Parts: sequence; C-alpha cells; structure tokens
Amino acid sequence: MNAENMTIFTDFILVGFTTDPKINAAIFVLFFIIYVVTFTGNGLIIILVIINAQLHKPMYLFLCVLSVLDLCYSTAVLPRLLADLFSTERIISYFSCGLQMYVILLVEGSECQLLTVMAYDRYVAICQPLHYPVLMRWGNCYKLLALVFILTFMLCTLPSIANPITICSNHVNHFMCEMLAVLKLSCEGIASSELQIFSVSFITLLLPLVLILLSYSAIISSVLKLRSVGRSKAFSTCTSHLLVVALYFGTAMLMYFGPSSMYSTDQEKYSSIFYVIVSPMLNPLIYTLNNQEAKEAIKKVLAKKPLNKRILALTYLSHLNISNP
Repeated sequence: MNAENMTIFTDFILVGFTTDPKINAAIFVLFFIIYVVTFTGNGLIIILVIINAQLHKPMYLFLCVLSVLDLCYSTAVLPRLLADLFSTERIISYFSCGLQMYVILLVEGSECQLLTVMAYDRYVAICQPLHYPVLMRWGNCYKLLALVFILTFMLCTLPSIANPITICSNHVNHFMCEMLAVLKLSCEGIASSELQIFSVSFITLLLPLVLILLSYSAIISSVLKLRSVGRSKAFSTCTSHLLVVALYFGTAMLMYFGPSSMYSTDQEKYSSIFYVIVSPMLNPLIYTLNNQEAKEAIKKVLAKKPLNKRILALTYLSHLNISNP
C-alpha cells in the first residue's frame, strides 16, 4: 500500500458477539457469574496455599501460580467484555489492544509450560519418591517457574513485539484483541506470520503435551503397582491435572495449530471462550473437588471462623472487666 493512501489508526473497534440488547444482557449475566466464580475460586486457592502450612509443597506452589495466571487471564478480558456488552461503540485504544494481546500471549504460553512442570512434579513424586526432596526442593521449583516465564516471553511475546504488522482496517471481529483476529487486519500477506505461529505452537503446545503424556504414561504404570489406598490417592491427584490439560490444550490447539486462514473468525471467537473464560473458572473447581488435602484445608478454615469469633468476644469481655473493676 502506498504511504499516501495509508490510514493511521489510533483505535480498534471490537465487533463482539451481537448488537441485540436482549442477547447481550443474557451474555452479561452469564459471563458476570463466571467471572465471580473464577475470581472467588482462584482467590480462595491462593489464600489457602499462603496461610495453610500443610499446603506449603511444590505441587501447591505450582497450583497457586496457575490460579494467579487464571486471574490475570480473566481480568485481562472479562471486565472489558462486560462493559462492551452495553456499549454501542466498543472502542479500544491501540495501546490497550496491544497490551491485552501481549498479556494473553504471555499467560497462554505460561500455562502450557506450567502444566508441563506440574506433570513433571507428579512424575517425580510417584515414580521417583526417594529423589523427590532433592529434585523438587524449593530452589529448583523457583528456577522452574523462572524458566517458564522467560521461555514464554522469548517464544510467544517477544516475536510479536519485534515484528509489528501494518493494518488496513481497525474492525476486529472478536470480543478481545486476540492475535489471530488482529493478524487478519494486516495489509500484507500473512503466510510468514502463519508459519511463525505454527512453529511457536509446536514448541509451546504440541511439545509440552507430548511431555505431559509421556509423564502420565510412566505415572499410570507406577500407580498400577501400588496398593489400592495409595493408588486411589495418586489417581485422584492425576485425574484433576489431566482434566485441566485436556480442557486447556484441546481448545488452544484448535485455535493455534494451523494457519489462521483455515478457520473462520467466528470459529476462533467462540473457541476462545473455552480457554479464556471457561477454563480459568473450571481449574480451581477441578483441583479442589478431586484433591482431599485442598478440601480438608477449606474445612479447617471454615471450622476456625466461629471459634475465632468466640475467642475475640471472650478477649473483649475480659478487657472490659480489667478496665472496669
């Protein structure tokens, strides 16, 4: 495109789902409930892991980080989406759109790598229990988390920042600034960008999935040799992780594993609902429902609440008696 005919856009317009106010009202109620459940569930996991000494283990550290990522995911998208449902313009600034897109890329990639680390943690705990205290000591856990975020930034976020595209339209057929939807606004051919997406998807989606499946193949083989009690506990922990992996990787691979031109924008829009909105809500539910330690921690917190109130009341009364003899 000639420079003199090029339009410089300072804002983007998010098309969203529909302009029907009744449908938007119904979507608002649904997504608002999902956001409240997501915020409450993930927030509860973070608080429990911090205040409960019994949960100060590598597995729960990774689960806590996963909850933080899910909160970032939902907060980067849902508040804006809820506001846009009652807006006729749905304008987002160029800076805000770019920031939202880069945050989504960073969180997406980090969750994939983190789920791989969590699978490795379970593999060591079940298949190499004698080496677990050494291999998964806190220093190594922190190094693994740092590696997760550094690799994700280098593979997913940095290439997008270093290779900006020239756009010929500012109407994004999506409810958020998603990379594939923004890429379709490019003035030039997107074949090289599609090849880059495929390569990054292979490293950040397919390769971690293969490692997770290999880990759980070894885990299942070891679990089948355990007694019935230990087998039940191990399967309970592993089942919750596999459910999260299936939900997240399944929907993400539908989006990114292949040239964006193969898929309709509407398909991308509705597929992204599952891994951006639904998955962060289900993760804490899946982990707490299938994890006995997490359920016991919740029961202890709830059981201590009335006891704490009685202690405070007795302390207050004794203080009054001392102050007024």
